Amino acid sequence: MGDEMEHEQASQEEQIRTRAYYLWEQAGEPKGTPDEYWEQARAEIESEAPPVESGPVAGASTVSTE
Repeated sequence: MGDEMEHEQASQEEQIRTRAYYLWEQAGEPKGTPDEYWEQARAEIESEAPPVESGPVAGASTVSTE
């Protein structure tokens, strides 16, 4: 399961990198502000990602032992 999580993090980082580059290009490629675009891209990507649930699966029924 650790490999899968690392792959998802790498995939998300690549999405952030691509989005940040796009935002930077759209802003006219200014010098000296890469962190601003990285943070904006990270926030956008995270807001688009489905929420991560912990614990039981949402909507799953519990098994009755009657």
